[in-house]
Amino acid sequence: MSTSTRAFRRRVLAGAGALSLALTGGVVALTGPAQAATKTTPVPVKCVAPAPQPGANGNQDYTITVPDTAKAGETVPITIDPGETPVIPMFTIDTVNTIKAKLLVGGVAQTVTSPAVPSHQEANKKSDPPAFSGTVKIPDGSEGTTVQITIDQVVTDADLGGTVYTTTCTPDPRPSASVGSIAVEALPKDPVTTRLTPNSGKAGTAVVATGANFPAGPVTCSALLAGAATGDTGTGSADASGAATCNITVTKKADAIKIDGSVPPAKPFVFVEEQAGVKNPVDVEVLPGPLALGPKDGQPAVSFGAVTINGKAQSVFGAFNAATVQDFRGGTLGWDVTATRTPFLNQATGHTLAKAQLGIQPSCTVTNPDSPSTCTAGAPGAITESPMKVASQAAGGDELTGGEFAVGGAAMLQLPPFMFADTYQSVVTFSIA
Repeated sequence: MSTSTRAFRRRVLAGAGALSLALTGGVVALTGPAQAATKTTPVPVKCVAPAPQPGANGNQDYTITVPDTAKAGETVPITIDPGETPVIPMFTIDTVNTIKAKLLVGGVAQTVTSPAVPSHQEANKKSDPPAFSGTVKIPDGSEGTTVQITIDQVVTDADLGGTVYTTTCTPDPRPSASVGSIAVEALPKDPVTTRLTPNSGKAGTAVVATGANFPAGPVTCSALLAGAATGDTGTGSADASGAATCNITVTKKADAIKIDGSVPPAKPFVFVEEQAGVKNPVDVEVLPGPLALGPKDGQPAVSFGAVTINGKAQSVFGAFNAATVQDFRGGTLGWDVTATRTPFLNQATGHTLAKAQLGIQPSCTVTNPDSPSTCTAGAPGAITESPMKVASQAAGGDELTGGEFAVGGAAMLQLPPFMFADTYQSVVTFSIA
């Protein structure tokens, strides 16, 4: 495990310029493609807006369109067509907005994210964000049930001249009532080819292809070249659990093998062609590299500037400098990056900010386009002494994982109405495992 340490400095000065920001934004609704079920549900929401903009409570209509039916484990489309938000802006402003709709699909947390879209907002007029589309995954093990979709929270990032202001709207009660449903087929998931043993060889190589989710009984398998059958076929069987085994002998050039009836892609096969002449074996050993989080010596301090005590709770915004993740292990493992922090205090004076809360809206991006994996940002939340997941890479099963990534995110510091005027510091530590 390696760590990257970030120092945060907080200065509270009497007489300095005041800055008071809070979260604000709109709640979104869902709509979708043709031949799908549509449902409109008014959802009571509570939105918090940046001072001096007042927040708002009220109903917002969610119109959700999803397929009538799906299979367990299947990824299905969903489109979001936001209605008017309850917040009435005080100012006319131009921003670039990104909306993250946090849903519970059959109780499983999933997020649908909009593209960044320019937004022109008129003062004293409710915003009406444009529609956007995404996907959700039907949870495994839900065969034969009806999966309910509820809204847990909606976060809007508004980019104003390079500064991002995050708006959070929360259903009340949380999560919302069902805003959509999908009937999950009782049939098994789509059959897939999972492994070839071996996955390379010359003409005459005997290969065992395995698969999952097949109907119990006999199966056949085929060799392919550029997507077309080569003529090499084999036979096998699937047991009651859907696990299939098929034996095939490769007699001619092929680049993939599949168990017939499985969904794409077929598993790749490396065909070794015989060549006449003197053989010169060339060996190479590829050693695993590290799983590292950097920079090694830590990040520069993130400053939130100065704030003036005014008897009211205040929030200020900043950004975490992006840490680098390098996964050169050459395997199928995943990783998690977590964050913890120490209390805000001044060791010289003994003053503390016990009631201050430091939040992060994590981000994770792929920095090397050749990376075999993607990464997933964690859910926004408060950083405390308990590890909070800010980013992760899923394990690959039979597939290669790894790559290079950048982990960071927007930061928000919430301060109490009254405190000692002093300089405070907290140390946030990012760790990877």
